[in-house]
Formats: sequence, structure tokens, C-alpha cells
Amino acid sequence: MKVLITGATGLIGSEIVALCHIKKIAVNYLTTSKDKIVSKDDYQGFYWNPDTHEIDLECFSGVFAIINLAGASISKRWTDSYKKEILSSRINTLKTLYGGLEKVDRSQIKTFVSASAIGIYPNSLSSLYTEEEKWVDDSFLGLVVKAWETEADSFKAFDTNVSKVRIGLVMSYDGGALPEMAKPIKYYAGAAFGSGEQWQSWIHIEDLARIFMFVIENDLTGVYNGVGPNPVTNNKLVKEIAKVLNRPLFLPNIPKFVMKTILGEMSYILFASQRVSSKKIENEGFHFNYTNLYAALEEIYQKSAISESTSTLSRKEFSA
Repeated sequence: MKVLITGATGLIGSEIVALCHIKKIAVNYLTTSKDKIVSKDDYQGFYWNPDTHEIDLECFSGVFAIINLAGASISKRWTDSYKKEILSSRINTLKTLYGGLEKVDRSQIKTFVSASAIGIYPNSLSSLYTEEEKWVDDSFLGLVVKAWETEADSFKAFDTNVSKVRIGLVMSYDGGALPEMAKPIKYYAGAAFGSGEQWQSWIHIEDLARIFMFVIENDLTGVYNGVGPNPVTNNKLVKEIAKVLNRPLFLPNIPKFVMKTILGEMSYILFASQRVSSKKIENEGFHFNYTNLYAALEEIYQKSAISESTSTLSRKEFSA
């Protein structure tokens, strides 16, 4: 069995690759850097360039499922030029995959799963959003996600199971939002944003990787929210991080205008509120390993401490 993954070297992709290997599933991956191509029995790289729609068609060989995670980070200042990159990186990726599939025997490819984002849901302090929601947030991010999902739906033309996983706030020590949120807290400068009442729909990275694999293994189609069962407010999130790190919180919440001055339009993602339901994927039989935020954060930081301790010990043994 073999899966093709775009964005395999990123935060989420790396976790999915590790899970595939645990399940004895080989991985083909696409990279824009020929220097990053690795050739192993269970991990084979192939070159592509979505900007020019170039792709090595051998990447599809023996593949039964495709997971698309590629796209420029939204966590950089949204200049006009970078906003174009955020959108084009997602659309060109899908168009390049589509063009490649048109040229090969794709009869063995049963499932196509694309990342999406809960940023498609309107900003609201009171709504609980399910996958049936029709309204799209009128922000730049909402428009990007809508275009992203529309492009992903084009793969239905291949008579393939097409799914989209709308990803929330990913909890991981190795990247994403958590290290950035934890940094000021570690240095006694942590604070919530705005009113702090905005909802944060979070998910432990291990559960997110498991959702992608669950969708593939169960031939699911349609939209699924990639969030855990218990969203929290920004106030609660910051307090729980501080609690795990054993740091006090004494600063007032940071006003919206301050972050708008520092980050520009991108600051929107700090204040947007989306309380998102995980019931649909649970009703399919998926069980979350991490449902409580504090327990998830505690596990993440305990594992990181063990990893750092082991790394330090290994360095000492090597130097000795």
C-alpha cells in the first residue's frame, strides 16, 4: 500500500508520514527542491513545481490515496503580494495534481483528501458550526478556503472519493501556533487577545493525523472538521498554557488595535471566533485520544521534555 502526500515535510505532513510507516504504508511525496528528494523503500520523493504545473508522473505509481497538504503559511504578514501567494499556492497545487492525474492510469487511486481550514466559518461568539454551514466568512481567509475547497471538488471528475478536512488550531510542540503562543508566556509576558472570549477550536496533532488516515481507511467523502470535541475561549487557552508551563498571567489582554498595528490584516486570525463541532467524524466511528486541552498540553510538553533530555544525554555520550 502506498500514499502520495503533498506537504509531507511540514508539521502535519511529518506526523502523517510517521503514522503511515507505523501502519506499514509506504509514502511518495512531492517536493519543489530536488535536493530534498529521498529514495527509500517506504519513503520516495519526486520533484514538482506547481507554479509551472510541472510534476513527475512517477509519483502516482502504486498509489491508492492522495493527501494534499500543500499551501503557503497564513502566519506571515498579509501584504498584497503575499495574499496572492497564499491563494495561488493552494490553487496551483491542486491544478498540478489534477493535470498529472489526467495523464496516468488512476484506476488504483480510490481516495483524494485535501486539507482545508475552519477559517471558512463566519466569525461568531455564539454559533456552533457543523459541516452543513452554508455561510462563508467574509474575510480574506474565508474567500481563500472557499476557493481551495471548490478546486478540490474538481477531483470528483475522476470517480474518486473526495474529502476535505477543515483544520483548526493545531497543538504541537514542533510548530504551528502553540510555540508562538507559549513564547511570551514563558517569559512572563503572556496575555489573551482582545476580549479573550473568541472561540478557539483546537486539535492535538496526533488526532489530526489520525483523522486523515481514518478518512482514507474508511473511504469517506465530503467535508469533515479537523478539530477536537471541546473548543475553548482564547482566555481559557492562554490560562491552560500558562498552567502547564507554571507561569503566572498578570498582564491585561492585548487590545485589537495593538495587534493590527503590529501584524496588519493578518491580525484577524487572532481575534476571529469559530466554535466548531467534531460530531460528524465521531459519528463515523472516530475516537479522539485528546479531548481535554490541559491533558493534551501536558502530554505535549512532557514528551518534549523527555525528547530534549534524551537528546542531551546522547550528546554527552557522544562527546565522551
